[in-house]
Amino acid sequence: MLPGWAAIGLTVLAGVGSAAQNLANAEMGERTGHPIIGALVNNAGGVALVLLGLLALPSMRSGLGVLRRTRLPWWTYLGGLCGAFFIVAATYVVPVLGVAVYTIAQVAGNSGGGLVVDRTRLAPAGRMGLTRSRVAGALLGIAAVALAQFGRPVGDLAVGLVLLGVACGVLIAVQGALNGRISTVANPAAATAVNFGVSSAAMLPVAAVTGALAQLGTADWPDEWYLYVGGPLGVAITVALLVGIRSMGLLRTGLALVAGQLGGALLLDLRPGGPGASLAVLVGAVLTLLAVVVSGRAARGTPAAT
Repeated sequence: MLPGWAAIGLTVLAGVGSAAQNLANAEMGERTGHPIIGALVNNAGGVALVLLGLLALPSMRSGLGVLRRTRLPWWTYLGGLCGAFFIVAATYVVPVLGVAVYTIAQVAGNSGGGLVVDRTRLAPAGRMGLTRSRVAGALLGIAAVALAQFGRPVGDLAVGLVLLGVACGVLIAVQGALNGRISTVANPAAATAVNFGVSSAAMLPVAAVTGALAQLGTADWPDEWYLYVGGPLGVAITVALLVGIRSMGLLRTGLALVAGQLGGALLLDLRPGGPGASLAVLVGAVLTLLAVVVSGRAARGTPAAT
């Protein structure tokens, strides 16, 4: 477990990487003509890095050996399935709702899911109380994200799709808890390997049904190297989240990740050819960091149940 400030810093950096990953995957899908191809390239890069880890990291091999001997319940390994569902759902929901509404719905679900899961024994950080400060931190985080999305176009506000966006956020919280349990029993390297193995196995039939697999051979593959970094970034983000969840729980980790995503989005907007700096995004990122601090006051004052 890292000290709180170190866990927050690592998770914020993971959020910056997540913003870059999302941009690379989206552009890859657009350039190749099918949105699912971006997710496939992301998973393929992650699996390739995991396979290299199996060869180079004794800790990953020993961790997987521990999992084989421990025989955790089968549902413990479904974290990667939650991640695959999130990727596929976002691919089809965002064009209808728009980025702003979907982001707010997803963060609301993730914050609410983080509060609920932190109350259970599912998360590796132990049971955390549903206190005023933690609820205030979650609400402040949602408000900060809503502010950061101010001015973006709004799509068709279909209630069912909004609820699906909320469900995606809840599933991401569950994914973090499940992967965290595996990491606690084994180690973060083994948990990362399991996450990418399960998510890739789930993505292949989806890609076949949607026609993405059939389009791989005829796709116009871009030459820019940075469009292929989604997988390695995903591995780094997964490891950082595992460390963050174990150190400070799901809610604070999710809020710190969102702060990094907003900060990363601001930096990407400043790139050559980008739309330029947005005051709303900057204020949203600062307020989300404040939400991490507010929610952390309760975490320090409320011991985890044993």
